[in-house]
Amino acid sequence: MHFSKSHLAAFIFLIVFHISTYTSAQVSYSKSELQVVQLLEQQAKDWNEGNIEAFMEGYWRSPDLVFIGSKGPTYGWSQTLMNYKKGYPNKGAMGSLRFDLLQVTQQSRRVVSVVGKFILERKDETLDGHFLLIVKKIKGEWNIIADHTS
Repeated sequence: MHFSKSHLAAFIFLIVFHISTYTSAQVSYSKSELQVVQLLEQQAKDWNEGNIEAFMEGYWRSPDLVFIGSKGPTYGWSQTLMNYKKGYPNKGAMGSLRFDLLQVTQQSRRVVSVVGKFILERKDETLDGHFLLIVKKIKGEWNIIADHTS
């Protein structure tokens, strides 16, 4: 089979166009989804700076917040903060956190769910696991109202 230069150029263009269309479709978010992604990026930044209090600003400041971890559910923003401080007493224990977002889905006008993987790198070990977040827009701000991390 022989292609002329113009046919080959058109063929290459079509392949690149389809790849770029497919790639951009995979990472395009609604405005709400993008705001939630930015919230998680800020949380990772705050964590990596050793600032648990700033990290917790992404969570709903309510006794109705639920965090489900390996030891079962924790209720309330204050208790969740205390658990984080106990488990991560210093910057060394906090290590370096990054998120791999697998699925960000707008469930309704004010609710977005996020399925992802966390990777926590410390000096001598790397921890990882998965999470499901329910994020809700409350008084104009996106807040994590439920976090199931394992």
